[in-house]
Amino acid sequence: MPQPTQFPQNFLWGSATSSFQIEGATNEDGRGESIWDRFCQRPGAIADNTNGTVACDHYHRYKEDVQMLSTLGLQAYRFSIAWPRIIPSGRGAVNEKGLDFYERLVDELLNAGIAPYATLYHWDLPQILEDNNGWVNRDTAYAFADYAQTVVARLGDRVKSWATLNEPYVSASLGYRTGEHAPGRKSLTDSFAAAHHLLLAHGLTIPIIKELAPQSDAGIVLNFTPCFPEKDTPQDKHANAIQDGWDNRWYVEPIVGMGYPADTVEALGWNQQEILQDDLNTISAPIDFLGVNYYTRSLVTADNRPAAAPLPKTAMDWEIYPQGINETLTRLHNNHNFKQYFITENGAALNDMPDQKDFVDDQNRIDYLHDHIKQVHAAIESGVPVKGYFAWSLFDNFEWAFGYEKRFGIVRVNYETQQRTPKASALWFSQVAKSNQVSRDL
Repeated sequence: MPQPTQFPQNFLWGSATSSFQIEGATNEDGRGESIWDRFCQRPGAIADNTNGTVACDHYHRYKEDVQMLSTLGLQAYRFSIAWPRIIPSGRGAVNEKGLDFYERLVDELLNAGIAPYATLYHWDLPQILEDNNGWVNRDTAYAFADYAQTVVARLGDRVKSWATLNEPYVSASLGYRTGEHAPGRKSLTDSFAAAHHLLLAHGLTIPIIKELAPQSDAGIVLNFTPCFPEKDTPQDKHANAIQDGWDNRWYVEPIVGMGYPADTVEALGWNQQEILQDDLNTISAPIDFLGVNYYTRSLVTADNRPAAAPLPKTAMDWEIYPQGINETLTRLHNNHNFKQYFITENGAALNDMPDQKDFVDDQNRIDYLHDHIKQVHAAIESGVPVKGYFAWSLFDNFEWAFGYEKRFGIVRVNYETQQRTPKASALWFSQVAKSNQVSRDL
């Protein structure tokens, strides 16, 4: 029988969520409208015609949810803060009840011995800012910095890790280029502007965190999708290089001071008019960690037709490619040498089959997590300073444009009763966290 794989001492095991996906209470205690509240009202925008009004009702059940984290033996919890809860009009008046909620959550976590890992933006922009052109408007970056200052001033003495943004790629590309996500725009030009202003927001905020919470780590969470040419042809290889620039280099390279990837900028025809003097210096403010979200790979064809993907897939139709997480970490470290990395999201939506007691025996999710965690260990063995792993997601939740159809959780949520039931994967992951080692048969 193979020996369990031991992780380094003090390696952090946690799980992750985001505000709009779990909180609900969208109309309570002074919260303002977000772009996702508005987007959910658009006919056909959400696959099952649902919304985030209740979601997992975490706003009311946070104590129960922290207890779940504690029972599972997880040492850290990554969550996001809803900007519309804190500053409902995007700028200006602060909603104290919103701050109070996150203060209660953070204190509850600390009392349970769980480290809070906060993300300041996970896609829920105040709608009033979108009415003023959203992330296409440079002013939104400064509004974000003001919002961040408000939050960090209140919680910075207790939260020891702050991420500015979650996956700005998704905000800019799916929100402004393809229209699949809120605010539902379809403009390549807008997506360039949004991407730059998101990064500007990040760069403006890092010094604020360092000033107000000098004992805290400050970083950003980016998603990476390693891509490969479908065929070994010059055409597919060229298309792959451009795709790689957009998917994997567009955000990380400006952050490390390299500017935007020139090959992709040229191929996509961006005139870079949004870049003002000193912007790139602001964006490249030193960070303490890089959060890495990894799910799958992509195969690229020169003619944009769907490639024949040979590997098994999740319910999202994403190939299961565990070695990609090692390849991503190794490439990032070889190229950019960040001080530390966290796997801030990794997980799988699968077609869960609950029994009569709402238990899900998701051996396939255990396989997914096991194989990816083993690859994280391989990256650590090769010298990449990965300090923690957060499974996505703690709960089944509102999966954006898919509504409640896709379930990523290691804990099942019965949306009719709000009952939480740990799946087999949660029980397995709990043993990983408690033993600091991974084996398929823990």
